[in-house]
Amino acid sequence: MTNKHTFHIPVMGIGFTADTPLKVAQYGMDSVISLVDDILLEKLRKMYCELYEIPYKEITDKIEDFRAKRITSYLNLINSLAERKFEELKDTTINKGNELKEYISMLPDGNSIKKEFKNLSDKYMNLNEAGNWIKDQLSLGSIDVNIMTKVDKVNYSKGKKLPSEYNDAHAALRGFAQSDLKSSVILSAGMNPRLYGYMEQFEDFYPDGNGDLKKKIVLKVSDFRSASIQGKYLAKKGLWVSEYRVESGLNCGGHAFASDGYLLGPVLEEFKEKREELITSTYEILVQSLEVKNRPIPKTVLPLRITAQGGVGTAEEHQFLIDTYELDSVGWGTPFLLVPEATTVDNPTLEKLMGATEKDLYLSNISPLGVPFNSLKGNTKDEEKNAWIAQGRPGSPCPRKFVSLNNEFTEKDICVASRQYQHLKLKQLDSLGLPEKQHQAQYSKIVDKSCICVGLGTSVLLANNLDTRVEGTGVSICPGPNMAYFSKLMSLKEITDHIYGRGNVISRVDRPNMFVKELMLYIDYLENKIEELKDTFNKKQESYLTTFANNLNQGIAYYESLFNSSKEAFRETKDLIMSELEVNKKKIQLLHLEIGQLVEFNAIST
Repeated sequence: MTNKHTFHIPVMGIGFTADTPLKVAQYGMDSVISLVDDILLEKLRKMYCELYEIPYKEITDKIEDFRAKRITSYLNLINSLAERKFEELKDTTINKGNELKEYISMLPDGNSIKKEFKNLSDKYMNLNEAGNWIKDQLSLGSIDVNIMTKVDKVNYSKGKKLPSEYNDAHAALRGFAQSDLKSSVILSAGMNPRLYGYMEQFEDFYPDGNGDLKKKIVLKVSDFRSASIQGKYLAKKGLWVSEYRVESGLNCGGHAFASDGYLLGPVLEEFKEKREELITSTYEILVQSLEVKNRPIPKTVLPLRITAQGGVGTAEEHQFLIDTYELDSVGWGTPFLLVPEATTVDNPTLEKLMGATEKDLYLSNISPLGVPFNSLKGNTKDEEKNAWIAQGRPGSPCPRKFVSLNNEFTEKDICVASRQYQHLKLKQLDSLGLPEKQHQAQYSKIVDKSCICVGLGTSVLLANNLDTRVEGTGVSICPGPNMAYFSKLMSLKEITDHIYGRGNVISRVDRPNMFVKELMLYIDYLENKIEELKDTFNKKQESYLTTFANNLNQGIAYYESLFNSSKEAFRETKDLIMSELEVNKKKIQLLHLEIGQLVEFNAIST
């Protein structure tokens, strides 16, 4: 059945969307559960089993393959509870069909189901008489999952290293593959060939003769080239990518995988132009692979969805993306952190989010993955980290160990945010005898890393009054820059009305257009990169910085052409957008000059 909504709720953090499907799937809304933390999912499974009076048997870490089994059990529980809620919604004898009316009212105004429902409501005074139509037309939102491909820690049993299929991402994939869900796995954070190869082992990822897939593959990407390479790599294994989820490199929440200055608009334009070519070339490879594997060949070419997310904040931007780039859906993440009917955030953190301005939202270096991470100043996890530093004991006790990926000092991988690693790294730093300024800079870099694999899950425990003795009470939060423009708690109906232009929840009038905001973020990023590379400038860095600036200029030229050729797009704010593009163009010219000066200085000094 086709999607009823034109938006989806992406994964947020580790715990913020862990039970979102249970809140929104019955209204036909798609959302995503993170599979990083099986311990957290097991705690939530226990809580929901007690709440719904379902027998619960703990899956302890003494059980073989406990991580995959915990994930499977949690997903099965959420699936069955969401289906139960959906069936109750469709049963118009319960609550006189009020939930059904809510489902319909939240759909986009042009939706055919909404129009048909109005005709039926006019025809039948009693909704019970429309029962068959309701069953045929309404659909449950997709309960999707997210796996960060690189968070694939090696595991051990009784001191012995386990085979790679017991690595964290592999076990998470297995947990999803063995679940009852008919939905998608969103693979993010880049390509993991070993994990991609492991997908071949699961029947649910292969199409049948009718082209149906029980489990679909979605790749989160930031450019067309990456999508094409990964899609064809998987097609050679007989696996079809059903969706490319294009995310802004910087105007997003959580980890920011910045591109080399490629802006969202031009990237989406390339997907639009090359979509059919991508489908045809990838499908040819898929068919050849399925023939070799002696598997059913779908009768028709499999469908491919292109979606986008990152920084969208108004109904106008939402519809512009869909109309201009022919997108199948647009992701709304950050604003949903302020919707308790959809996500789970503890009250003190909600207060911080509502009060956040641009200066409170920043691109940090706190992630142990070494990838820039969007964060909020004053979050309680950072306060906890700073207290440990003040006590002369920097680093986290590392209760979860999900990001234990460094073997610089130890045989077994450990996390760079852990107390063990930071103690060893600081000892090494002291032995170098660096000048005070350099020593302090290196010291700050080391102790800045935060235990986000715990912090991003703690909020859901606090919000549900669950035990946090092991985790502590520190909360990491990862909103995108867009949070600065959303400042109040919203109901699910309010945010949906905002998305579809039936209402407005933004009180500020100075919010920049999403494309301009992304451009500004990239210019800030480039400025910081120039500053960072000043002391170690070389030919390679010159090429990187120059290419980055050139790509930004090309992006501006694209937007100028796009907005000049469209009379309707952003009609009321077009003049402002064009002047902001001009201002930012001048900023890039200055950065070009700065890069040129570095080149000259480097030539003289060598």
